[in-house]
Amino acid sequence: MLVSLLAIAFCWKAVQNIFPLHLSSTFKQEKLLNNIRVMSWNVEHFDILEYKTHPEKKEAMIKLVEQYQPDIACFQEMVGGDDDKAINYLGDFKRRMEFTGYFYSYENRFDFDRVHHFGIITFSKFPIVNKQTISSPPHDYNSTFQYTDVIAGSDTIRIFNIHLQSLKFTQDNLKYLDNPGINTDTALSESKSIISKLKRGFLKRKVQSEKVKEEVDKSPYPIIVCGDFNDVPNSYAYCKIGDGLQNAFVEKGIGFGRTFSGISPTLRIDNIFADKKFTIQQFTRIPKNLSDHFPIIADVSLHINK
Repeated sequence: MLVSLLAIAFCWKAVQNIFPLHLSSTFKQEKLLNNIRVMSWNVEHFDILEYKTHPEKKEAMIKLVEQYQPDIACFQEMVGGDDDKAINYLGDFKRRMEFTGYFYSYENRFDFDRVHHFGIITFSKFPIVNKQTISSPPHDYNSTFQYTDVIAGSDTIRIFNIHLQSLKFTQDNLKYLDNPGINTDTALSESKSIISKLKRGFLKRKVQSEKVKEEVDKSPYPIIVCGDFNDVPNSYAYCKIGDGLQNAFVEKGIGFGRTFSGISPTLRIDNIFADKKFTIQQFTRIPKNLSDHFPIIADVSLHINK
């Protein structure tokens, strides 16, 4: 028993990262005056692949954002275009969701089609005074991230929007994970494929997270980091980027906080981290199947220069 208690005590912080011991977690939809509401959501192309067969899904996604009224919304896997003929016209998103500006980062060689890009986007109701896309070799989607400086009251805040390397599991990989076996050639092949993708993903996220952390440490302003980490709490990427920051779910969430709808009921791979100059007021996860990820929202307040 003593050995078990010592093991739990030694790993207590890691346990809290996965399962914060809060008795309850309520979220008030009405935002307090001095709070900043931040949303992070992997929107999975914002329904462009089903815009003809299921147009109601895109409408439901927009209405969800309208309902919660975030001041800052960081979307990953965003497909959109600046041309008003685009199916996902960014001007329409901005108007419908009542934002005043946005910053879209993408690599042209990964464009969805002639009028739509594929990347990460930050919408803001605050004035945007500076914006930067950071891209490092091999200059692919996951090695590209962005930050946006906004003026909130009398303060400047730097918002990072990131999407780290995914595992790129195929449907066959996912089927095998749901029903693994060890006695067939197919099972052996799928096992090797999954292990190879896990290894490649871990190594790429290590490099990507170090680059993000390097930019975070340079910031002259209080920072918020939003994004799809594609990695679990206590992973290298999570701990590297989160070093010295607060995780909104750990501070105010409850349960396992699953954010990815597939593979496992415990996968919390999307995060909102905030500078310790912020107070995390409340947090919520919205478990609606509009994308393969659930949106997360945090209300924060800045307790400097007040």
